[in-house]
Parts: sequence; C-alpha cells; structure tokens
Amino acid sequence: MLRRQFSTFLVVGAIATAAHYTVFLSLMHVVGIAAVPAALSGFVLGAVVNYTLNRRHTFNTTRTHVEAGWRFAAVATTGFCITWALMQALTRGLLAPPLVAQMFTTGVILVFNFIVHRLWTFRAARPEAS
Repeated sequence: MLRRQFSTFLVVGAIATAAHYTVFLSLMHVVGIAAVPAALSGFVLGAVVNYTLNRRHTFNTTRTHVEAGWRFAAVATTGFCITWALMQALTRGLLAPPLVAQMFTTGVILVFNFIVHRLWTFRAARPEAS
C-alpha cells in the first residue's frame, strides 16, 4: 500500500508541479516578476491542484473537506514558508539560479508533504471508543 500510495503521490505531485512551474516561469520570464514572489504564486496554484488530486486519488480519505481542508491549509502554509525561506536563501544568499533553487525546494517540499499528509492531513480519523 505504501508503494502504491507514494507512486500516486508522485504522479499527482508531477501534475501539481507542472502547474506551479508554469506560473513560476511565466511570471518570471513573461511578466518580469522576481523569483521569490513568482515561486510563491506558483506554490498557491500547485497547492490547490495537490489537495484536489491527493484527497481523491492518493489518500482516499474519509475525512470531510472541513477536517482535511484545515489540516491541508496548515501544511500548505508551512510549505509556503519553507518555500519562501529556501528560495530567499538560495537565490539571494547563495546566488543560485532560480530554476535550480526551485527544483531543490520542490524536492524538500515533496518529502515534507508526503510524510505529513500521510500521517496527519488525510489519515483516517480514529473511530471513537464505545
């Protein structure tokens, strides 16, 4: 089950990442927005895609949208902050190319998200003891 779940998570992640990178690269290269705000804007769209597809296809949760939604929002907010911090440190501190910095950040967020979503966000609520 873990292997199938992680494989599905990777496919969903690829779709969400494609949405994220489309916004990120478009804002940077077409609109001229700096790397950090462009990355954060892409993150928001990626998070929406991620929630929608992971809830249904990866974790098949019994949690309601209210239960899973606030948890997902908490994890996404943390991921947003991690993305900001890493992109700042990598592009402004270490002067890494924005795409390289974004790729590294994506890897960190992927591992973080899978672990937290599996163990907390979408984990089936325990039935109450009678």
